[in-house]
Amino acid sequence: MKYREIPSDLFTNNRQRLVPTLSPRSVTILHAAEIPWRSADGSMRFIQNSDLFHLTGVDQEETILILCPDHEDEAMREILFIRETSDLIAIWEGHKLTKEQATTVSGIAEVRWIEEFEPVLRRLARENDTIFLNYNEHARSAAPVNFSREDRFREWCQDLYPSHRYKRLAPLMHRIRVEKSSHEIELIQTACNITADGFGRVLRFVKPGVKEYEIEAEFLHEFIRQGSRGFAYEPIVASGNNANVLHYLSNDQVCQEGDLLLMDVAAEYANYNSDLTRTIPVSGKYTPRQRAVYDAVLRIVRLCIDKLLVPGKKIREEYHREVARAMEDELIELGLLDAEIVAEERKDNDLPEEQRAYRKYFMHGVSHSLGLDVHDVTPAEGVFVENMCVTVEPGIYLPEEGFGIRLENDVIVRANGNVDLMAHIPIEADEIEALMADS
Repeated sequence: MKYREIPSDLFTNNRQRLVPTLSPRSVTILHAAEIPWRSADGSMRFIQNSDLFHLTGVDQEETILILCPDHEDEAMREILFIRETSDLIAIWEGHKLTKEQATTVSGIAEVRWIEEFEPVLRRLARENDTIFLNYNEHARSAAPVNFSREDRFREWCQDLYPSHRYKRLAPLMHRIRVEKSSHEIELIQTACNITADGFGRVLRFVKPGVKEYEIEAEFLHEFIRQGSRGFAYEPIVASGNNANVLHYLSNDQVCQEGDLLLMDVAAEYANYNSDLTRTIPVSGKYTPRQRAVYDAVLRIVRLCIDKLLVPGKKIREEYHREVARAMEDELIELGLLDAEIVAEERKDNDLPEEQRAYRKYFMHGVSHSLGLDVHDVTPAEGVFVENMCVTVEPGIYLPEEGFGIRLENDVIVRANGNVDLMAHIPIEADEIEALMADS
């Protein structure tokens, strides 16, 4: 295991928070993710189902969790099913959890081999009226139907027990996952710290003539060296005008003198993610125009962290609009927007944000939830809550001028003052220039 042992208290507490939201006489079933196939006989890296990991801490395929919290037999209230290993499996695939190790990781006393799952389910289905099934209900998910083991199990279960009452587990998981515990915040902070060291390494490496993919390699070297499994998401290393492609992934161009370099790159740790963006001058010095735009974006970052991120505030209807109005003022000062046009738009409360003039230069959202998923799940009502972890990532994109600037930090939302998990990562233009000059 690359990462340090996580206390089983985290997963026990997560289950205890979920149980009161479940219906009486109900059974809840969650499945592990599958190992995704690439082509032929090749497979990609296994990434655990976030909900299952949140409730068990088990980072292994072919794992199932059953919760039946009001069962009269205490041993039937929490049952973890894992794959039984063998000498042959150990030779080809390495170590798999024993029952005792699974209990240590998850805090679940009752652990059985996965072959026992179906007989247990049949018993519990006879004794209960409601079955909670899981499904990917992330607002931005475009995963195909029947993609996952949980999708196929849902169809199988509903065919086998058509008269049961079925309920959605996802909305309940979204509510308990949005608020991060102290253990989770510590894991996200570790991912941020690894990311910080990667950024420090890159500041010493970047100069005219290096290739974007060489910078990507510097990040990856540092991340893996520190026990991360690698990137939290596909890295964006975008020099010059490439920064104006929001999801630029080619990372194959040469960094030229005078260019800015936008890097949206971060590490994961123990399945928890960080998310960082910095924009630095390839030559080590911002031009006056680049510096003016940079400082405008940085002021928006500071405004969000210091004033606008507040528990209870509606994310889309309030927060994003407040940031948009502040961005309009910055774009006016930069000579990019006409003050009269902005004033007229502000009088029209029915004008959609997507149709306002500022969207030419700032066309994406400001913040998203962060945790076991980079775009972590949030309840449908969409408000900031205490101990929610969110990104702050404004940007200004100027293809006509050949550069774009985005800055991003990860923040814990607190009523008594937000906690910037990346406060130690250089972001002030003067500090970045000084560090690059020293290198």
